[in-house]
Amino acid sequence: MVAAASLDPDAVLWSAPPHERAGRPLLVLLHGYGSNEQDLFGLLPYLPDAFVVASVRAPLSPPFPVPGHSWFPIDGPQRRDPDQIAAAVTGLLEWLDDVRGDDAAPVGLLGFSQGGAMALQVLRTRPDAAAFAVVLAGFALPGTLDGDEELAEVRPPVFWGRGSRDEVIAPDLVAHTAQWLPEHVDLSGRVYADLAHSVSEDELADVRVFLEKRLAAIS
Repeated sequence: MVAAASLDPDAVLWSAPPHERAGRPLLVLLHGYGSNEQDLFGLLPYLPDAFVVASVRAPLSPPFPVPGHSWFPIDGPQRRDPDQIAAAVTGLLEWLDDVRGDDAAPVGLLGFSQGGAMALQVLRTRPDAAAFAVVLAGFALPGTLDGDEELAEVRPPVFWGRGSRDEVIAPDLVAHTAQWLPEHVDLSGRVYADLAHSVSEDELADVRVFLEKRLAAIS
C-alpha cells in the first residue's frame, strides 16, 4: 500500500480569499501530466463567477526531463500502478475534506488529460465527494473500483470533451472511456473537429453552459 500523496496547500491558487468562500459551490481544477496549478487557472475568465475556483498542484514530479507535476507515474501506455493512483486520490480527498470542513456547498471537479482521469477516479472512489465533473481530453482508467456500482446508481453529470486529432490519449483508452462513461454517469459532451490535445474556445463555451446548468440545479 502506498501512502497518500499529500497536496501542498500553499501551492493552491484560489479565485477568492478565505472570507468569501463559505457557502459557495467549489470548482476544483486538476491539471494534466507535466503541468502545474497555474495552467488551468488561466481558464478563470471562461468559468461562471458563482463558483469559488481552486487550482491545485499535483503531488509528484515526473522524471527528468519532463517539467511540472503529475498525479501518478506513467511507465508506458498500459502501465499505471493502481496503488499510486489510489494514493493520489486519497491525498486529493483528504485535502478536499480539509478545505471544506463543515461547508455543505456542492463541489465540482474539472480536469484536463491526467487531471480528467483523476476527476473520474475521485467519483469512482467516493461518489459523494463531488456533484459533477468536467473531463477535458481525459479518460476513464481501465479496471473496476469498489465505488463503480454506487456511481452507476448515482449517475452524476459529467461533461467529456475531446479533440478529433488528439494523438496523446491512446485510441483504446478513448474507446474504453466512450463505453464506460454512459454506463456510470449522466454523460454529455462533444468531439471537436481538428482539435488536438488541447482546449478550444468552442469547448470552453460548452463547458460554461454545462456549469451554468449545474448552478441552476444547485439553486
